[in-house]
Amino acid sequence: MKNVDVKELITVMDELEKERGISKDYLVSALEEALVKAYKQNFDADENIENVKVTIDKVTGEMHVYSAREVVKELPVPELEISLEEARKIDKNYNVGDVVNIEIKPKDFGRIAAQKAKQVVIQKIREAEKDMAFSEFNDKKGEIVSGLIQKADGRIVVMDLGKLEGVMPLKEQIPTETYRVNDKIKGYVLEVERGLKGTPQVIVSRSHPDFVRKLFEFEIPEIYEGLIEIRSISRDPGSRSKIAVYSRDENIDPVGSCVGQKGVRIQNIINELNGEKIDVIEWNEDPAIYIAAALLPAQVMAVDVKEEEKFAQVIVPDDQLSLAIGKSGQNARLAARLTNWKIDIKSETQIREILLAQLESEKNEEASSEPEVEENSEPEEEVKEEAKKEKKTKKSTKKVEKEEAKESEEVSEEAPKKKRGKAKKS
Repeated sequence: MKNVDVKELITVMDELEKERGISKDYLVSALEEALVKAYKQNFDADENIENVKVTIDKVTGEMHVYSAREVVKELPVPELEISLEEARKIDKNYNVGDVVNIEIKPKDFGRIAAQKAKQVVIQKIREAEKDMAFSEFNDKKGEIVSGLIQKADGRIVVMDLGKLEGVMPLKEQIPTETYRVNDKIKGYVLEVERGLKGTPQVIVSRSHPDFVRKLFEFEIPEIYEGLIEIRSISRDPGSRSKIAVYSRDENIDPVGSCVGQKGVRIQNIINELNGEKIDVIEWNEDPAIYIAAALLPAQVMAVDVKEEEKFAQVIVPDDQLSLAIGKSGQNARLAARLTNWKIDIKSETQIREILLAQLESEKNEEASSEPEVEENSEPEEEVKEEAKKEKKTKKSTKKVEKEEAKESEEVSEEAPKKKRGKAKKS
């Protein structure tokens, strides 16, 4: 069949493959499928055209339309099958079950094919570019990107990222920042989604804690190289962040490395965050030491931890209480998020008052539990002893009385006998 301008498209496909990386095979395959549909839509509806096949030469651009027919031994179904005898007239090597491609030359198909080819190639180019952009930014998920602000209406900020647009919703913006059109800003790639008609959409954030993490990785070579680890981050966007760092190498000061000489390193990060305060602390496996450090800049006197409940009672000097808690509880809240512990902060005076109240309460409980004793009364044990002695005395008195009564009875019995004896003598 005549080239029908497809040759020009082949040249365009070659250029697209070199310049944009869109596979020529992908475009040719898509074009062949589109031409099969075009043929079915525009030609003989009475013919069985389910087995139509279109091929395009990737070099010359020549296009051919075939009817694929299966070789059968006898009684072939028209347009679907071909007898073995007919097939072997075309090629002696055909056997039953093989497929023979018989070329069809539909009238005016060249014009239709040319129109369809242009539409398909343009559509596939757009789809391929979208897919490539999606893959590229999907690989950048969790990374920092830079772009120019195209739109900023207070609720949403749209950034030009080159191949795609970045969208920063209100919740991903820093509350204290003002965004203006044509300003260049950095953002953290939070998510890459398919928007309307499959268009990729990049969700960008400046309020996410990992935005601070990535800025530290970018500014501090020791973190990027893995010599210093970021163990935890808590953040109140636009106001304050706390970051816990740790190094296995005893010769490396993780906090000092992050702050830099005269604070140069951390100042670059603070500038990017428009003045957001950053507390860098050293992570420690001992929760008491870690929690005390997390409450910086406040000084801590003591930390009592309950491992099972992940609860810590912190005692601070009286003049450090407001600093430890922070404005609207910010410092304590960020410390709790950073350590993942529940933290209760009390001043030295408050703790003393609590302890005194407990002692007073214990004394009152002891007093209420003792039995009431009348004035000048003897102790209970002494009373019991006296009762026992009295009982014994009573028993011994009764015994003596019984013995005396018995003796008197014996005496009374002996007296008449003596009298009788005297009478006999006389």
